[in-house]
Amino acid sequence: PRPIVQASAPAKLLIIGQAPGFRVQMSGRPFDDPSGVRLRAWLGLSPAQFYNPELVAIAPTGFCYPGRDSRGADLPPRPECAPLWRRKLLSHLRQIRLTVLLGSYAMREDSRANPAAKERAQAKQSPVWGYVQPDKIALPHPSWRNNALLKREPWIEAELLPLLRVQIQSILASEDPGAV
Repeated sequence: PRPIVQASAPAKLLIIGQAPGFRVQMSGRPFDDPSGVRLRAWLGLSPAQFYNPELVAIAPTGFCYPGRDSRGADLPPRPECAPLWRRKLLSHLRQIRLTVLLGSYAMREDSRANPAAKERAQAKQSPVWGYVQPDKIALPHPSWRNNALLKREPWIEAELLPLLRVQIQSILASEDPGAV
């Protein structure tokens, strides 16, 4: 395995995705694919900001590429990865001011660690996009596979993402005026 993680103790923003895809596994750089291009645009971050571990920590629920299924699609994150490593990693990230959960795997893992989030998700019977706590937001995964969802839910890009970008810029500016 080749874990794909970006983290540093002073990071202010934490992105929790699912598991690296094949291209990311080969490059060793998180979100080094079209999903990453979309994600950086969603967050309003330049590549220099996004890949700066002093600003942004990236920790998928599965740290390693899980392989492909019989149809060639990426497998889900390995179930033992997050319980084994997540708490250890997060214990070193004490400056995080906002956590971005990307997709259902990240939301599910967060609900395991956070009973209140689990109750909200069960009450809705479907993913809850938006702020699940003042310092935590759930977004669809930025993969092309979610284009239909984004068309059905245009408020995500029209309303939610602009608010998120303002919050992220505020967080980064308050810590380091030169970072934005």
